[in-house]
Amino acid sequence: MSLTSVADRPARRPVSAWLSGAGLVAFLVILPFGGLAFEAFKGSPSLWSHLFSTILPVALADTVILLGGVGLMTAAIGTLTAWLVTAYDFPGRRVLEWALLLPLAVPTYIIAYAYLDILHPIGSVQGAIRWLLGYESPRQFRLPDIRSMTGCILLLGMVLYPYVYIPVRAMFLTQSANLIEAGRMLGISRRGVFWHIALPLARPAVAVGVSLALMETLNDVGAAEFLGVRTLTVSIYTTWITRTDLPGASQIALALFFIVVALIAIERWARRNQRYATDSRRSRGLQPQKVSPSKGLLLSALGFLPVILGFAAPAVYLASEAWKRFRFAGVSANFLSEAGYTVLFASVATAAVILLGLLLAYAGRLWPGAGSSLLMRIAETGYAAPGTVVAIGVLIVLGSADRMIFHAGTQWLGVVTGLFFMGSGAALVYALAVRFLAISAGGIDAGLARIPVTLDHASRTLGQTPSGTFRLVHLPLSKTAIAAAALLVFVDCVKELPATLLLRPLNVETFATHLYGEAARGTYEEASIAALAIVLVSLLPVILLSRVGTTRR
Repeated sequence: MSLTSVADRPARRPVSAWLSGAGLVAFLVILPFGGLAFEAFKGSPSLWSHLFSTILPVALADTVILLGGVGLMTAAIGTLTAWLVTAYDFPGRRVLEWALLLPLAVPTYIIAYAYLDILHPIGSVQGAIRWLLGYESPRQFRLPDIRSMTGCILLLGMVLYPYVYIPVRAMFLTQSANLIEAGRMLGISRRGVFWHIALPLARPAVAVGVSLALMETLNDVGAAEFLGVRTLTVSIYTTWITRTDLPGASQIALALFFIVVALIAIERWARRNQRYATDSRRSRGLQPQKVSPSKGLLLSALGFLPVILGFAAPAVYLASEAWKRFRFAGVSANFLSEAGYTVLFASVATAAVILLGLLLAYAGRLWPGAGSSLLMRIAETGYAAPGTVVAIGVLIVLGSADRMIFHAGTQWLGVVTGLFFMGSGAALVYALAVRFLAISAGGIDAGLARIPVTLDHASRTLGQTPSGTFRLVHLPLSKTAIAAAALLVFVDCVKELPATLLLRPLNVETFATHLYGEAARGTYEEASIAALAIVLVSLLPVILLSRVGTTRR
């Protein structure tokens, strides 16, 4: 009997526990979206006409404008900064390479929270500007109100551009210097090389980065609401929380989900014929061009500007306000409970996501093909959907389950069960698992792909089952990928606002929900410590990315 036939024997089995488990995971991911569609179409036809005539036109218009503005801004900042640190050698370039990642540590709702106070008409910034210009009162001079569509686009663009910077810089680093030199020999300037050679080759990376930034824009509820922009996401939240209209919220969420699917389809259609190849073993990487001292200072200033606006300014503000709050009243009495709930929900959700991701990734390794690929695609659906869409779907499904359990308990056992899922926090953990499963499954799958398949064959020859091979071979060799995925998932769970707002149990506050409540009341200083804690936790994956993202020397 050959080694290959022994190793492939499990694949011939008609039923597998691993593949069945992966199918169950995919079903649990898609279940909230099925519940969402059921609830949306259960509503009366007059409700649909009401939405189309009143809520959807305004919300859809604001959403499209916001997506267009953020997309253009992130594409411009991310692409230009990536080219800046790749093509030119100037003072501070090495620091700027990783510093440009720092705005990733600032969630969208925190930058809105910070700048609402920083740029307040009677704040220190506008006061200093008026003093310089010779004005004495906000009635004489004030900056345009940050609570506007323009302000929302600028602030979101300042924290989301790294989604474009990371893949585009990686693409620039892998481009062959031979192509650049050929262009220069043909008389093309350095600027022309960027527009005619480097940028066209990097278009797939730009498209991927912009699509990720737009997904984050659609997921945002805090920044848009703080800044007075009525997006579809904000409309879902207000329809459920303010009006207690679950069918209406479901219909808006379903419309938003279709927009997300359309964005993904457009992004893939735009890249359908774009295939670029280069032999990285033979080609030389692009060498940065040395510039004059004056030009170097200018480039350095331009490069650090988005870092200052997107990270340094809000971070300094939060640290200052947190210190003032601490000196005045110490740490809030609820701080420890908020920290405990934040860590508890994030830890439980991370553990669940990692276990489910291991199941999906290993099932795909055991049985590669269209079936396992389809299951992986389904599992990634939750990450593409905004948190409010996932939360409404989970609310419908587990709310129905709670009602069934309550009726069964009271009628058959005489026991009042209460809200078993919604009251225990299980609904929030479920939503977080659906939302971030793609991070775990994708990261672990990439780690497993680096393990030679010959190790699987050797393990099977020695009599190990697929589960034994996973436990003794794959798990130890992929622990780095698992740890990295766990870190990313944990931080995303800590930052997640929409799902936490909608599904947290009663009388439970996390850092994110506490910050949202204080910002809604206008008491910015009260939540500064919680906001600073979120930013510090969010720095962890940024540090990881900066260590991984080394450049060619």
